Amino acid sequence: MYVFMSIDGKNIYYINEDEINKFKDVFSSNEINKFGYNLKDDYIALRSYGIKLENMNFDITIAEYLIDSTSSTSYECSAIAMKYLTRKVKSSEELLGKGVKAKKYQDLEFSELSEYIGQIIDTVAKTMPVMEKSLNDMDMDGLFYHVEMPLVEVLGYMEYEGVKVDREKLNELGSEFKEIIKILEEEIYEIAGEKFNINSPKQLGVILFEKLELPVIKKTKTGYSTNAEVLDKLRDKSPIIDKITEYRQIVKLNSTYVEGLLAIINPISGRIHSSFNQTITTTGRISSTEPNLQNIPVKLEMGRNIRKVFIADNGCDLVDADYSQVELRVLAHMSQDETMIDAFKHNEDIHTKTATQVFNIDAKDVTSELRSAAKAVNFGIVYGKSDFGLSEELHIPLKQAKEYIEGYFNKYSKIKEFMDNTIEKASEDGYVTTILNRRRYIPEIKSSNFMVRNAGKRAAMNAPIQGSAADIIKIAMVNVYKKLEEKNLKSKLILQVHDELIVETVEDEVDIVRTIVKEEMENAVSMDVNLDVDLNVGKSWYETK
Repeated sequence: MYVFMSIDGKNIYYINEDEINKFKDVFSSNEINKFGYNLKDDYIALRSYGIKLENMNFDITIAEYLIDSTSSTSYECSAIAMKYLTRKVKSSEELLGKGVKAKKYQDLEFSELSEYIGQIIDTVAKTMPVMEKSLNDMDMDGLFYHVEMPLVEVLGYMEYEGVKVDREKLNELGSEFKEIIKILEEEIYEIAGEKFNINSPKQLGVILFEKLELPVIKKTKTGYSTNAEVLDKLRDKSPIIDKITEYRQIVKLNSTYVEGLLAIINPISGRIHSSFNQTITTTGRISSTEPNLQNIPVKLEMGRNIRKVFIADNGCDLVDADYSQVELRVLAHMSQDETMIDAFKHNEDIHTKTATQVFNIDAKDVTSELRSAAKAVNFGIVYGKSDFGLSEELHIPLKQAKEYIEGYFNKYSKIKEFMDNTIEKASEDGYVTTILNRRRYIPEIKSSNFMVRNAGKRAAMNAPIQGSAADIIKIAMVNVYKKLEEKNLKSKLILQVHDELIVETVEDEVDIVRTIVKEEMENAVSMDVNLDVDLNVGKSWYETK
């Protein structure tokens, strides 16, 4: 390994692997600003040498993500160099190749590597001033310097530390899943009257629509569509549908989380190191890959069981803190709707409250079905769902779904006003903003195509809410991480999933960690409604839920 760096952006120096520790004081100095490209990778690489990269001040990838969050490719140095300097710099794919034949950086000739890194350092030096000006002009310098840049270290730390996995429990779950898959296969074959490849959409289509003569919902170029949406519409037509749906879910759980996790457990530490991505989502949310922890289907008991394999290290507990209905609280604050603000201030169950408002009934008459319908309406509004979308989700007539939404906006009139104003502003400006001024550009809202324009309107309604929730959890992460460090605690922030933070906590630090996490999360921002946190402690992620 080599470390390349520059003091003035012009002269570039390199350090051999065996001399890296001589520069430890430079890397870990809080007095020296560090500027770069993908600094999280540098942080993780230096941690392997016992060096903590401090004062990461400016990362052009993070800056470009804030300046334009709509592109999935613009954060590569090659794209940044072309956009700002009209200069061709190789992308990592052009340099290393792709797929199984892709090289690693250490496979490159020194001359090729140094030329490439030199171009990156030059790009950083020349684009930084322009980006700084853009961030200032867009009023996002605070978000950049106080939230996103400190978060680079937090995510790097979480990736490096990883989370412990119970291999034995994982193998146990694998056996359980395989047994269920086998039983479901036999049941599906029995209903179908023959054996076939359940994983083949073509063969499944023939069974469903020709042999069993179920109504054809949608056709593709190659035959019948058998996607989840189609199966959902056929649920009441044959018992085979629920079996196929369950079969697919269990197969996915087994391949993604059992086989997938077994393949990436570190053989020495027994931990897995998920990648936390800061520049993927257009809303500002953090995503994770290998494994994708955001995607565990927790509505299924089998999915929830996956959480049993994520465990605390010896002598530790997991402290799990989850924001309660953060998006609806953000919506109440941003819309200034008195009815919703009042419900949160009095700690009312917001879905029950909505049920009383929309269905004109007393709280004592709200059944679990009505509460579920109200919950779907609440979150449907947040995600800009149409009456058609709501009717599909709740399996109710379109007219009834329309009445639900109209009833909602009649009772929460300020929310309707807020949504209308947001769409109007997005149409004028081409973007919407969060409580911390994060911008989401929405070019679709000006499209001449009705469907595309409507999708833009939905994005405009949702982005300020979801983006503000993202801002809040990021502030909380940074503050929790800093506080644990300030107090010299051994406990570690190891996971972030949706609105949830998990700290692997040394047993005698549980009380202080509980206090820190709750205080920092609930005081991340000041709003007209309180942020509320559900906090639990357990030996596994499953136990904390």
